[in-house]
Amino acid sequence: MKSIPSRFALLLATLTLSLGAQAQTLSVATGGTGGVYYPMGGGIAAVLSKHVPGMQATAEVTGGSVDNLKLIASGKPYIGFSMTDAGQDAYRGEDKFKGNKVPLKTLLVLYPNRMHVVSVEGRGIAKIGDLKGKRVSTGSPGSATEVMAFRVIEAAGLDKDKDLKRERLGVAESVNAVKDGKIDAFFWVGGLPTAGVTDLANTPGTKLKMIDHAEVVPAMNKKYGDLYVEDSIPMATYRGMDSDNKQATVMNILVAHENMDDKTAYNIVKTIFEKRDDLIAVHKESANIRPENQKVSATPIPFHPGALKYFAEKGIKVN
Repeated sequence: MKSIPSRFALLLATLTLSLGAQAQTLSVATGGTGGVYYPMGGGIAAVLSKHVPGMQATAEVTGGSVDNLKLIASGKPYIGFSMTDAGQDAYRGEDKFKGNKVPLKTLLVLYPNRMHVVSVEGRGIAKIGDLKGKRVSTGSPGSATEVMAFRVIEAAGLDKDKDLKRERLGVAESVNAVKDGKIDAFFWVGGLPTAGVTDLANTPGTKLKMIDHAEVVPAMNKKYGDLYVEDSIPMATYRGMDSDNKQATVMNILVAHENMDDKTAYNIVKTIFEKRDDLIAVHKESANIRPENQKVSATPIPFHPGALKYFAEKGIKVN
């Protein structure tokens, strides 16, 4: 017969294991601090931690989509923001993921990501072709900004390596480099408004120049599939804009490893939808997380079964 102390120790160990099984940590892979992924990811982490029993979620600063997809590939407990073009590359094992397919599932279609090609008055850049010979940042390493920037440059008939004096900076670093005269322009794919671009537009003595490039979208889609749309950034978005900026847009998605269990995926999707007002208070692009945007045609990566269960319960038709 077991002694009282040993029976107590066994009971304590069992209770500890039980509590450990209920606790669930999750990291939300976002992007740089000057964009939209990071604040929105922080909002998502907060609502998941507050409203999903046993879940403790935190937002993590990353280089962006490509880094996020690699973190998910590691098998550690991550969900991540991604643009659909980078996600498609990871899912298929192409481009930056050549030979390394990432087993992904879509949790949610989030909001449209708009390509910003940003300069300021006095740098001699009025159209996309004027980037030739200029000092240009094409986004930070590990970002989908870099992926899409290369495709815009290619579709415009420029060589990213021969025609540009290229830097690889995030949006916040790019803004500072423009202010300091170290670069002439930068690419950035983000929601509206992007804090870093707002900062540049509001800098005394600076007039923002948003470079039109929507005309390259057909060439991009011809090569990479129908991932991009011709869109515009309204002139009221940033101070100093003289007209709407005609540009290329791609959708953002929230993705997870295909091995995520259905219950966890269901809880994440349910909580984000039900606490959307909390997320809108963090960043207004969260208003685009709408039932009508949850379409198979909106993402090249299949929806997670847990997400589909929630959509079915709510009568959201994804086909």
